[in-house]
Amino acid sequence: MLTVIAFIVALGLLIAVHEYGHYRVAVACGVKVLRFSVGFGNVLYRWKPKHPRPGQDTEFVIGAFPLGGYVKMLDEREGPVDAAERHRAFNTQPLKARAAIVAAGPAANLLLAILLYAGVNWIGVQEPEPVLGSPVAQSVAAQAGLRGGERVERAALQGDELEPVRSFEDLRWMLTRGALDGRDLRMELAGGREVLLPLSQLDARAADAQLLRKVGVVAPWSPAVLGDIQAGGAAEKAGLRKGDLVRRVGDQAITDGQHLRDTIRAQVQGGRPLTATWEIEREGRGLQVPVTPDVVNPEGGAAIGRISAFVGAPPAMTTVRHGPIEGLWKGMVRTWDVSALTLRMMGRMVIGEASLKNLSGPLTIADYAGKSASMGLTQYLLFLALISVSLGVLNLLPLPVLDGGHLMYYLWEAVTGRSVSDAWMERLQRGGVAVLLVMMSIALFNDVARLFG
Repeated sequence: MLTVIAFIVALGLLIAVHEYGHYRVAVACGVKVLRFSVGFGNVLYRWKPKHPRPGQDTEFVIGAFPLGGYVKMLDEREGPVDAAERHRAFNTQPLKARAAIVAAGPAANLLLAILLYAGVNWIGVQEPEPVLGSPVAQSVAAQAGLRGGERVERAALQGDELEPVRSFEDLRWMLTRGALDGRDLRMELAGGREVLLPLSQLDARAADAQLLRKVGVVAPWSPAVLGDIQAGGAAEKAGLRKGDLVRRVGDQAITDGQHLRDTIRAQVQGGRPLTATWEIEREGRGLQVPVTPDVVNPEGGAAIGRISAFVGAPPAMTTVRHGPIEGLWKGMVRTWDVSALTLRMMGRMVIGEASLKNLSGPLTIADYAGKSASMGLTQYLLFLALISVSLGVLNLLPLPVLDGGHLMYYLWEAVTGRSVSDAWMERLQRGGVAVLLVMMSIALFNDVARLFG
């Protein structure tokens, strides 16, 4: 139920903000707005303001189908317009006014993202400290000499100045950007040691969990302590208990929770589990326990071991909070970075340099909405900011059915001095609809594969 509510609230807010951008600038330009609708289809609720804006008689509507909305303006192309109101029709406005009205929707979403990111910066958020967990074997981090337990003080992508790293999430964002952009990351560790991660060597086609495994920095450092034990699982069968601290698995010393997770995954050979003696510490006493993991094949991949227990205690946390000016500035920077990264990923998908699996649709968005809402207000606000950026950027793409397509028409008009002909407009609209349907189909397929595969 929480997932459904969080998804509807997110969609309603983001669509309303987008359409309000169109509406507010249209009113400012003197265009008469006939209807402001959030959602399509059957009308669930409608109203008109008791004191409308001068020259306006807008009907506000909530539709039954929430995946979209629209602002209907007075326009001679959509019906007869009284001569006395012709100056209030959208199509009679100067080119600059029409372009501003169309661009205002995506701009409103980007502005909302800035405010949401800034709000999180002002409220403060609990995030793991920037202490590295054990790197994945043979990964970029392992080859760079990292062993786990190092605290990152400052970091910078190639071409940037070193900046303080306040949390593990800051570092994760830098790693993701660097891997997707092909830029190396320079890290300054506690004690003055510097490490260069050659992220440009990675073949980063998908922004998923496997990308961070290639980098090698998957999780912050945490003790190799067992949490909740699932009934009937390998951990319970072996006699392991919540609170056990794992010191060794076989002849291998365990350094932290991430190292233990990787060791359990690798406790398989030829598709069969391997039994290993675990050295654990329980209530101050040392014990040796033989453990045989269960074997699973996640999403049809290689067989891995699992013990059906939560592995790793929660990492050390820190509160990241910024002042009014710094928080707003960082909100602007994050919105710009996410927008630029989104555009680059879309461009790479078009030319085949990135996987189409990066496209997500409503099922994945709904799933993330519920998960983020269950984690608290700040995580939900961060989710809203990310989706708001995505909505703003998507609508600026030069597809005829989107705001970006209309801006391309106006660019043509500005350069040539004449508008796009009706015949070409119809052809382009059909092409745009076809491309959008293909993108939606791929996104929905990815959703189903991701959630139910």
